[in-house]
Amino acid sequence: MAASKPVESQSGSGFPRWQLALLVGTPIVLGVGAVYLWKRNKTKDTPGKSNGERTTPEGSANPVQGQGARCEGPGCPLDRAQGAKNKGNKYFKAGKYEQAIQCYTEAIGLCPRDNQTDLSTFYQNRAAAYEQQMKWTEVVQDCTQAVVINPRYIKALFRRAKALERLDNKKECLEDVTAVCILEAFQNQQSMLLADKVLKLLGKEKAKDQYKNRDPLMPSPQFIKSYFSSFTDDIISQPLQKGEKKDEDKDNEGEAAEVTESSGYLKAKQYMEEENYDKIISECTKEVESGGKYTAEALLLRATFYLLIGNATGAQPDLDRVINMEDANVKLRANALIKRGSMYMQQQQPMMSTQDFNMAAEIDTRNADVYHHRGQLKILLDQVEEAVRDFDECILLRPDSALAQAQKGFALYRQAYTGNSQSQVQTAMDGFEDIIRRFPKCAEGYALYAQALTDQQQFGKADHMYNKCIYLEPDNATTYVHKGLLQLQWKQDLDRGLDFISRAIEIDNKCDFAYETMGTIEVQRGNLEKAIDMFNKAINLAKSEMEMAHLYSLCDAAYAQTEVARKYGLKPPTL
Repeated sequence: MAASKPVESQSGSGFPRWQLALLVGTPIVLGVGAVYLWKRNKTKDTPGKSNGERTTPEGSANPVQGQGARCEGPGCPLDRAQGAKNKGNKYFKAGKYEQAIQCYTEAIGLCPRDNQTDLSTFYQNRAAAYEQQMKWTEVVQDCTQAVVINPRYIKALFRRAKALERLDNKKECLEDVTAVCILEAFQNQQSMLLADKVLKLLGKEKAKDQYKNRDPLMPSPQFIKSYFSSFTDDIISQPLQKGEKKDEDKDNEGEAAEVTESSGYLKAKQYMEEENYDKIISECTKEVESGGKYTAEALLLRATFYLLIGNATGAQPDLDRVINMEDANVKLRANALIKRGSMYMQQQQPMMSTQDFNMAAEIDTRNADVYHHRGQLKILLDQVEEAVRDFDECILLRPDSALAQAQKGFALYRQAYTGNSQSQVQTAMDGFEDIIRRFPKCAEGYALYAQALTDQQQFGKADHMYNKCIYLEPDNATTYVHKGLLQLQWKQDLDRGLDFISRAIEIDNKCDFAYETMGTIEVQRGNLEKAIDMFNKAINLAKSEMEMAHLYSLCDAAYAQTEVARKYGLKPPTL
């Protein structure tokens, strides 16, 4: 698909990595949860751990250093405070929250100040009663009192996090729930889900403001060439024809000079060949404003570069115009539909995306690009059988399409893998061997085979396949990132893994995937400041608002951990 970055599934949980792997020229995105990945990878669910709601006020807090001595006897203030608390608990269970609050207030007043564990419990219990009354400010105040006394009081921290969410204080909510996740060793699904929810909301809010106000940024030449290489029937990406070249170019080639009219579009095409991409939009605008004969082509080329710099708002009117030009070349209209459909998918509008791809197939039934990119859309929508049919149609029209062959092979592999059919998995792996034999110069075939081999824990052979990719495309930064990740999974060699990712950045300093991956690894190493720096660099390179939101979520998760470490001295174990 012509999208520059994968999108999240409609469930909000994000696509599995195997689906993301099919996007042409696109790295596998690490999800928000990757910031907390260390514990998910190292631990299993612990028997007896509860993932249910924390609804009861009972239960003592974790022991607090400096706890005072306990007195005994009916006149003892602590015993009287405990009695008031117990009475409050009965009211709480009966749903009489106002009476419960009065009893907990009495317990707080009676409790000796040096009995800190008990005192923090009384505050937390009163907060639970306020929570039932939806008095969120009071909940925060009482939980804060409990946390001041006992900074590692999980119930109070989590209750305060939920109240802060209700008060729309996402930043402090995230800090509290991050502390809870660390204290619970990332074993409670409820707190993990809240963290994920708040991170996504924060990311979306920040990206909405930042993305529309940012300066346009042209991707690297490597990315642009990879993008256009996913099309075979795209008129605007084809080299200049003999009759289109400027006179001085023809003279240099020893050809007869031929007068051609001044055309902004033809100049833009010349700039494309020279990889002078920054001038293309302005030249296309000249063609459009002059009403030249290449207006449709100029609109499509301008829209394409608007998409590449992340300006979907600018791209859509141009795509709409081309699609509605009934007298325009049908391949131009079909290409515009593919690109608009990909844009809709990035914007998480799968129905509109599907409509555009289907319309493209109707108006240009023999356009291989339509089936190729629609096949990728079907993969993202988890419609693998339909995807395979589209890849087959593409291959029928373009038997030499190594890219479609490779992606079909990977789709068949995942279909077998998820179906737990070892015989079909082996058939799919044999299919990859056939693909790389028939198309030995297709780097994508080796890359997708490497990911399947990694799934099968055939790490040595996967590493060999990545080496093949690097030999064929030495300037493909994404391959170096994947090879770096393989070193982590295969040999747990952090230094070597980071060396490959650093090499990716040297090759392409606009490779946001490299910065994102390095940031994620640095989080797991405990280097939070460096991780935040890496995430911020990736944010500046984001190619869509949704991608930027995802990166802000990663950055916010890392920053929250720095705040939790500063406030409470809590740090997750590092790799």
